[in-house]
Amino acid sequence: MFWSERDEKRPWLQTPLRSTQLIVVLAALLVTAFSAFVAGYVVALSGSQGNLRLAEEVWQLTDRHFYYQKPSAQERLYGAINGLLATFQDPNTIFLPPERAERERAVMSGQQGGVGIVVAQTEDRRFIVAEVRRGWAYEQAGGRVGDEIIAVDGESTAEWTFNQLIERVRGALGTQVRLTVRRSGAPEPLTLTVTRQQINVYSEMLDGQIAYLTFTQFTSTAPNEIKVQLEPLLAQQPRALILDLRDNGGGFLDEAIQIADFFLGEGTIAIEKNASGQTRRFSSRNGDFAEDVPLVVLVNRRSASASELVAGALRDRGRAVLIGERTFGKGSVQRLFTLSDGSQLRVTQGAWYTPNETPIEQHGSAQSGLQPDIQVELPSSSRLQGDPILEAALEYIRKHF
Repeated sequence: MFWSERDEKRPWLQTPLRSTQLIVVLAALLVTAFSAFVAGYVVALSGSQGNLRLAEEVWQLTDRHFYYQKPSAQERLYGAINGLLATFQDPNTIFLPPERAERERAVMSGQQGGVGIVVAQTEDRRFIVAEVRRGWAYEQAGGRVGDEIIAVDGESTAEWTFNQLIERVRGALGTQVRLTVRRSGAPEPLTLTVTRQQINVYSEMLDGQIAYLTFTQFTSTAPNEIKVQLEPLLAQQPRALILDLRDNGGGFLDEAIQIADFFLGEGTIAIEKNASGQTRRFSSRNGDFAEDVPLVVLVNRRSASASELVAGALRDRGRAVLIGERTFGKGSVQRLFTLSDGSQLRVTQGAWYTPNETPIEQHGSAQSGLQPDIQVELPSSSRLQGDPILEAALEYIRKHF
């Protein structure tokens, strides 16, 4: 998702929320009457005073005649906003209530931490650890791929939604969370005490003098963190560098452009087109520290938004091949408006294209995303049986560099 603060002009790119996970109720301007909301906010979008009077009429009639317990004025206000945005049929034009907006700001500013896992929810509503990030707390605590999370801090997850699990596992940096897991082959459930971290960037030198770098989000600190970790690796003159963008859902636009520039000489990184017909180009310059290292980029179906922008630029510019799965396909541009009570409105206003003018997102099409140069078919239990995408990258490097 791509957006910017109305007051700060701060671009941002991030994974969209799935429609099944969306709670499209944003705390907007808190007012005491629906008519005030309609007149002060919706009129700018609809321009139809007659329709607004109709909405006010519905509000008054239901308020006067509804028999059962009525929702609060704020709940009805949020519901009206929800209905308004639903008519645009765009999952990325959304409202975030103040609490949720603040949580996302905390994550991107490094105030909140996680444990370093990717969780999948099965059809029977079980939470399975699908991936464990290298170097993160869950791996250090003895966690494994395939663990089923059955309780968090002693509370059963049996009736939880996916969002509830995320909210309970995440928390303030340095705090601990107890995860009770059921593991294949273990006679009894295990309880792992994990300290929440914010390890955004991880790097190491793999066998064969191959450098490896991965990061989870394009945060405000990511460029500096990447530079600090990557420069010592490049000083060892690696055979090649693997840039792992799997499961990276996006982040800030400025940082995405800066990180892409690390690897690119002068030229186009990305193109933005908007509804008014304007085209804006983002460019790289010569002279960065990683422009010459042989490069391979790993992607998967959860590589989205800023990750796709960077991966597309590196491929179109001839700097890297993409190995893995087709990416998520999040290429629309959102603008973020912070409202007076701390809530946020995100409105789709354009689309992103790679330097060759390939759209990252085909609106309404299953063909959105970037098709990798080398596609790796993954069984559902791929991580239980090694890392086929990483192995494919290592094999490619051995053959070509």
